[in-house]
Amino acid sequence: EIAGPGFINFFVQPKAWAIILSRIHSQKERFGSIQMGNGKRIQVEYVSSNPTGPLHVGHGRGAAVGDSVANILTFCGYNVQREYYVNDSGKQIRTLGLSVYLRLKEESGEKIDFPPDCYQGEYIRVFAKEIMEKGLKWESDEAGISFCARYAAEKITEGMRRDLETFGVVFDRWFSEQSLYDSGKVEEVLLELKGRGYVYEKDGALWFRSSRYGDEKDRVVIRKEGQATYFASDIAYHKDKFDRGFEHVIDVWGADHHGYIPRMSAAVQASGHQKDQFQVILIQLVNLLRSGQPVAMSTRAGEFVTLKDVIDEVGKDAARFIFLTRHHESPLDFDLEVAKKQTNDNPVYYVQYVHARISSIIRKGKERGIEVAVMEQEPAFSLTEPEEIAILKAFWRYPEVIYYSAKYMEPHRITYFLMELASLFHTYYNKHRVLTDDTRLTCDRISLVTAVKEIIRNGLYLLGVSAPETM
Repeated sequence: EIAGPGFINFFVQPKAWAIILSRIHSQKERFGSIQMGNGKRIQVEYVSSNPTGPLHVGHGRGAAVGDSVANILTFCGYNVQREYYVNDSGKQIRTLGLSVYLRLKEESGEKIDFPPDCYQGEYIRVFAKEIMEKGLKWESDEAGISFCARYAAEKITEGMRRDLETFGVVFDRWFSEQSLYDSGKVEEVLLELKGRGYVYEKDGALWFRSSRYGDEKDRVVIRKEGQATYFASDIAYHKDKFDRGFEHVIDVWGADHHGYIPRMSAAVQASGHQKDQFQVILIQLVNLLRSGQPVAMSTRAGEFVTLKDVIDEVGKDAARFIFLTRHHESPLDFDLEVAKKQTNDNPVYYVQYVHARISSIIRKGKERGIEVAVMEQEPAFSLTEPEEIAILKAFWRYPEVIYYSAKYMEPHRITYFLMELASLFHTYYNKHRVLTDDTRLTCDRISLVTAVKEIIRNGLYLLGVSAPETM
């Protein structure tokens, strides 16, 4: 219709929206996939917590974001590798070894003045007792500290691996920082950069010219005492990533590492790669609550601060879904009591329940002889109710949601969409019967709700969350 000077309104007939159903039913789990990757090799490195203590709830958010980003990119045609960088070298590992060694001496009856900068957790005493039972002796304190450091780091790393697998996170590779020193790659890359004028000597130390690529100042890579900085091994590590053939590298870091991005970006560019081949996703803090009240983030208080404790209390699905209900650069309130509720207040329950309810409807339909195959014989033109049209319109938007989730690496877009689709279904279900006395209408409505189920299952899969058939 003409709507005033210079405007024309177009109207879409209700039956036009139903065409999407045949596409959803034929593509099934591939519906929404945008082939934007074309096999491009991407590495996503996430969590990478120092092996000096258990994973905490903040690491859980980083794990959920990183893993979902990897799922989404894979879904969109990228060749993705998931990697965990184990910081098993340097000062913090020696401090870990010293902490265990001193507790070991305490267990042996020595009076020890335990330094405040050592690791205080009970897990340190556990490692000390385990080592003590082995009855080992060392030629020197330094040898004992070194053994304790390796023992504790390996134990903690193995614990992290188990916790992450329980969380649904499995890495293709665990990469050791120490291996970069053992193979000589740190020294090799610094010599190469020095030869090209990117590394220079000043005040007895070696510096990298990160200011050449926009960093606020140059950065030390070898201290005057001869110790390499973490930045030195990070330069070698990121060069190694590109040497392995990755075309794009994504790092998932805590928000407190924001200032580290310019120097790392400079190192990537100095190594001969484009600035846009390196990308960092920053993860903001998680505020842990119980019934709206802050949980003290202290292991001494015995509160739930480790990722394992959170998973044990609320389950993998609730934890992953809630971690993804906000943009990763926004702080997140995580209420343990809400996460355990089997009510609509719990967002993962709200979405999963739709999948389970539709599964029940389909089972009842089959008992009445209505099979899914009937749906694909002709378009579902009887779907004209406003609530049905609203759901059909949402289906058309799903591929766009996937596209932007991949393009901007924002899995929370899928979480939002699933909650919106769940809301549309609940509204529809409360107003209309799916199984009616009209066979054609019933078939069309089963076609509609089966498509809802398909998309919810697909979306939850990308978030690493299960889609139960019954609840």
